[in-house]
Amino acid sequence: MALLSVLTPVLAVVLCLLIGFMLVKSREPGTTTSPSVGETKAGSKAEFRPWVDQDLQDNTEITANEKEDFIDWVESNDEDLPHVPYSPLRYPVETVLKRSQDFYTLMNQRRSVRFISPEPVPQEVIDNIIHTAGTAPSGAHTEPWTFVVVSDPEMKHRIRLIVEEEEKVNYHQRMGEKWVHDLAKLRTNWIKEYLDVAPYLVLIFKQTYGILPNGKKKTHYYNEISVSISCGILLAALQNAGLVTVTTTPLNCGPQLRLLLKRPANEKLLMLLPVGYPASDAIVPDLKRKALGDIMVHI
Repeated sequence: MALLSVLTPVLAVVLCLLIGFMLVKSREPGTTTSPSVGETKAGSKAEFRPWVDQDLQDNTEITANEKEDFIDWVESNDEDLPHVPYSPLRYPVETVLKRSQDFYTLMNQRRSVRFISPEPVPQEVIDNIIHTAGTAPSGAHTEPWTFVVVSDPEMKHRIRLIVEEEEKVNYHQRMGEKWVHDLAKLRTNWIKEYLDVAPYLVLIFKQTYGILPNGKKKTHYYNEISVSISCGILLAALQNAGLVTVTTTPLNCGPQLRLLLKRPANEKLLMLLPVGYPASDAIVPDLKRKALGDIMVHI
């Protein structure tokens, strides 16, 4: 009995500590608690999940506070969008085969070229190419892209300074030894002379959300995938016009370039393309592409 009387206060202290620990854990972020009746009906902010699959979010998830009022959608008249007949030109089978082969032959000549001529390119050509890129499909037809075309020499040089400063850090610190080693065969480094030399720089921004006339945010579904598709069409249009580029995605340069070019906060840099004719002494790595059987599965 004496031993029990001594242990009772100790057990009480231990029990209190356990209860306190459980209460603290229940309040930590990420801890699931049972929703109240109100939360069960309306859904709490933390539990508002309009996406079924995490892989489908693509930065387009809307929180409960940002979700547009239904009246915003009604005013857009999207629900009353008319549909019209679609009857594109249909070619004979022989023509279809030849056109498909000719287009493959043209695109198979496409290479990433870092040696670009300063020779001027008509602005109208660039306009047509950007216009073509804008024909890409997009989630809910939101067209979440902005193409910034830079031809001013001073602005091009300022872009180069930003890119080279960050790229030097990338090569020496961020990218890691294996990444740098894998790029060695392509003879690339942080020096980007073509950013000064190319007659045009095209910076492609993805609009992570749209802004309605009333100032509210509008969802841009699959914005990165949509803009990536438009970039592919842009590359094909450049090849078709006899121009060259090298696809660059400058790491950690996006915020600085967005501020330099005075782009709004909803735009994020996806790609930077120097555009022009190939230099007379241009060289490219002797790379081979995969055979059709290595990239296609026919079921």
